Amino acid sequence: MRIENLYDELFSFDQGITDSQKHAFIENLIDECDSSLNRVLIVPPDFTRYHSDAGKLTEILFYHLHDNSEITILPALGTHAPLTQEEIRLMFGRIPKSHFLVHNWRNDVINVGTIPSDIVETVSEQKLNYTIQVEINKHLQTNYDLIISIGQVVPHEVAGMANGNKNILIGLGGTDLINKSHFLGACFGMERIMGRTNTPVRALLDYASKEFLKEIPLIYIHTVIESNPLGKNSVAGLFGGEKDTPFRNAAKLSEELNIKFLANPLKKIVVYLDPKEYKSTWVGNKAIYRTRMALEDDGELIILAPGLNRFGEDQAIDKLIRKYGYRTTQEIMNAVEENEDLNQNLSAAAHLIHGSTENRFKATYCTNGVSQKEIESVNYQFKQLSKVMQRYNPAKLLEGYNSLPNGEEIYFIRNPSLGLWSTKNKFLQTM
Repeated sequence: MRIENLYDELFSFDQGITDSQKHAFIENLIDECDSSLNRVLIVPPDFTRYHSDAGKLTEILFYHLHDNSEITILPALGTHAPLTQEEIRLMFGRIPKSHFLVHNWRNDVINVGTIPSDIVETVSEQKLNYTIQVEINKHLQTNYDLIISIGQVVPHEVAGMANGNKNILIGLGGTDLINKSHFLGACFGMERIMGRTNTPVRALLDYASKEFLKEIPLIYIHTVIESNPLGKNSVAGLFGGEKDTPFRNAAKLSEELNIKFLANPLKKIVVYLDPKEYKSTWVGNKAIYRTRMALEDDGELIILAPGLNRFGEDQAIDKLIRKYGYRTTQEIMNAVEENEDLNQNLSAAAHLIHGSTENRFKATYCTNGVSQKEIESVNYQFKQLSKVMQRYNPAKLLEGYNSLPNGEEIYFIRNPSLGLWSTKNKFLQTM
C-alpha cells in the first residue's frame, strides 16, 4: 500500500485533548489510509514512556481496527527491558496480551543497509569516522498493510528530540546503529543536542529512513504532553501522517511547551522518579540529563528513586556500569580506547558520559532498592530515601519553585521525562 500526502494535527492547551477527540483524530487518520487493512503492526514506546499517552492511543487504534484487521503490537524497546504483564495492563488497558511481541535488539533484527563513514564524519564534525550497519526488527519486513509508529516528541539526550523515525530505527533497531548513534551524540556534546530538532543523530536517522525504509507502509502518530504545576499531564498536541512532517511540527510545539527556561541557575533541584516507570539508572538518569543545564556550579541534584533496583536495563550493560561508573567524558573516552568490552558497547559508554556530573555538581540518589556501597561505587552520592522523603515530600511539593518551612529554596520536578530545564543563556551558548 502506498501512502501519500497524509497529515493531520490537533491542538488543545490547558485542558488537553479529550478521549473523544483522540478517537475522532485516529478514525479520520486511518480512514485516509486505505479500506483494506488486513494486517496492521502498531509500534508504541515501552513502559519508560508510560506518560506519553501512547498506551491510550494504541488501545484506541486496536479497538478501531480489530474487527476487520489482524493486529500485532511491537513495543519499541530499544535497549530497555521487556514490559511485564502488569505493565502491559497498566499502559495498554484491555488489549489482550496475546497481541504483543517483544523486540530483542541483539538478536531479532535484519540488516537493511549501511550508512557510509563519510556521512558520519561530516555530521560529527570530524570527531568520528565509521560505517554504521542499519538493522531493524524482522517484523517490519513481514508484509503488513500498515505500520503505525506512536510516541511522544520531547527533548532527548541522544537525538535532540525524541521520536519520529527514532522509534523505528533505534526503538526497533539493532546493536550497531544503537551503539554508534548514542556514541555520536555523546561525542558531539549532549548539551549541544538536547531540545534541538536538527542534530547529527537525527541526520543519520533521516538518511537511513530515506534510503532503507522507503518501501515500508509507515505512518506516525505523535503526542506533545503539557504538565501543569500540580503535576497533571494532558495531551496538548496530536500529529499524524507520513514521513517527517508529523515529527517536525510536533517538535516545534515541544520546544514551546517542554523546554523550561529559568532566569538563573539553580542551587538545588529535587527530582521525583515514579516507581512504576523508573527502575534503573539507565532510565532514571533523565534526572541528570534534563536538568544539568539548569544547575549552577557546585549545585546539588537530589533524586528521589523509590523504584530503583538496578543500574542497567539488561545484565550486560548493568555489568559495564558497575565496572566503569559515571566518570568524566574524558575518562570514559579513554576507557573506550583501552577496553574492548566498552569499545564493543558504545551505547553503554555514551550512557556513562550522559550520566556524569563532570565533577561540576553533586548528584545524590535516594533509594532503598540499591545499597549505598553500590551507588557510591558508580560515583554518585547516597542518602536513605525514607529520611529524605520526610524533608522533600512529592505529595506536598509544587512543580517548580518551592519555599520550605525551614526557609530552604528548592526547585522540584515531578517527572524529568516530560521536559528539559535550562537557563536561556546556557541553552544559547551551546548552540
